Amino acid sequence: MRYFILFLYPYFLLATPFKVATYNVENLFDETFQGSEYKEYIPGKHNWNKRMVEIKLNHVAEVICDLDADILGLQEIENENIFKRLITRLEKVGCAYKYSAITHKKNASIQVALLSRYPIMKHHDIQVSYSPRVRNILEVELNVKGTLLTLFVNHWKSKAYKGYESKRIKYAKALQSRIAKLSPSKEYIILGDFNSDYNAYLTLDTKNNDTQGKTGFSDILRTKIDEHEIVKAQQGKHYTLWKELAVEERWSHKFYGKKSSLDQIVLPQKMFDGKGIDYVNNTFKVFKAAYLFTKRGYINRWRYKNGKHKAKGYSDHLPVFAYFDSKPYKKDKNKHSLHGMETKNIEYLYSIESLKKQVKLEDVVVVLKRGHSAVVKQKVSGRGVYLYGCAGKLKEGYKYDLLVDGIKTYKGLKEITSAYKLKEKGSVDISAYCHTLHENLEQNEVVKDTIGVYDKRILRVEGREFPLYFKKKKLIPENNTKLKIHYAHLGYYKKLQLVIYSKKDFEIMER
Repeated sequence: MRYFILFLYPYFLLATPFKVATYNVENLFDETFQGSEYKEYIPGKHNWNKRMVEIKLNHVAEVICDLDADILGLQEIENENIFKRLITRLEKVGCAYKYSAITHKKNASIQVALLSRYPIMKHHDIQVSYSPRVRNILEVELNVKGTLLTLFVNHWKSKAYKGYESKRIKYAKALQSRIAKLSPSKEYIILGDFNSDYNAYLTLDTKNNDTQGKTGFSDILRTKIDEHEIVKAQQGKHYTLWKELAVEERWSHKFYGKKSSLDQIVLPQKMFDGKGIDYVNNTFKVFKAAYLFTKRGYINRWRYKNGKHKAKGYSDHLPVFAYFDSKPYKKDKNKHSLHGMETKNIEYLYSIESLKKQVKLEDVVVVLKRGHSAVVKQKVSGRGVYLYGCAGKLKEGYKYDLLVDGIKTYKGLKEITSAYKLKEKGSVDISAYCHTLHENLEQNEVVKDTIGVYDKRILRVEGREFPLYFKKKKLIPENNTKLKIHYAHLGYYKKLQLVIYSKKDFEIMER
């Protein structure tokens, strides 16, 4: 009996789920000049010195300790020197990692690394390009209490500074080429900062699209499939765990208010097959400790202002994590219906405060577009809604099918904050979708051909008064000016108000 218990001992050890995470620490550099530093991190300049490095190390260590992952992929580590100092710091504060690995791309500004509480059997760099600007992918094989598990730690090219999609495709091809050489039974996890959203094929910017819409993350890494499909998928297809969360929660990074899901944990079919190690269903999360946010709700990134480091903040990314176990993956029968996509109408968006599922809006007409925002309607007599900052690829006077995965109500104004073009359906005569001004109109309509007198932020029209707001202060006319409004958005800011966006939307008739 004693021998039987000893035989099962490794199994019982593994039966406890273990935590895998990834974290972009935002430029952990040392204070020794290498010649490959970003200009903001050249020692002796911009207040970057030994004291600042020590503070940065403390902040990174704080997050890692609180995250408490058993396996942790890291991005933006300058070199092995600062990595060893981080490991020492973690040990001093009681968060030791016995095993570690880091890439060694010559002349690269930053590397990727991995910390582990499980033994590393072997590791090597996957070279994507000879250019020092193209980071290597780190491949690490771990012995997780008797079971071999491979991790691929990534940091793909950003979308800034000539961030063409072809550059991310190089990473995806190098990774897929390596995966194709693995045994079909090999278990692995792909993680890191991919600088690609979970739905990259929909979010690819025009300025970076040099591949006719083909993306590294969605098309080459083959991540378009859902959870119910991955359980029977062939080798080379992958499931991004962002699809585990409600659409409003799918972000770990913000840039000028735009949320994105750049940090990924991506899994093959082998992590759902009931053999060896499997994903523990519904455990993917974003690590959101209170100190990682400012009082205004922004990510509390490392502070660099007016050309100097301020010794405050953490990173511009939030860590993401998931749990894995030797117990077989357990399918959730209700999850597919919860996190899928449903076809609805604009009226439905007014009945909810946030999205659990993505919403498809069919036959949406762009009635008014100014900049990257627009007012859209589906029917002449139906409700309109405001697309805030996400209408850049749409054209006024055209009809589309849209995929919506973000809404909010701002000071009473219903807005779509994230939407993607699924299909263009041709031009439309929008004149019938616009209205003359009357008291029964609801928010997010487009008002046209209205004459009135502007005075102290009020437009007086035939004895009635309507608040009038000009987006640009220089457009505000003098008081007691007669105006003809060609087009205006009937918005809402605590109450209904007309919004004028540009000079072409009105004319001064007389003062």
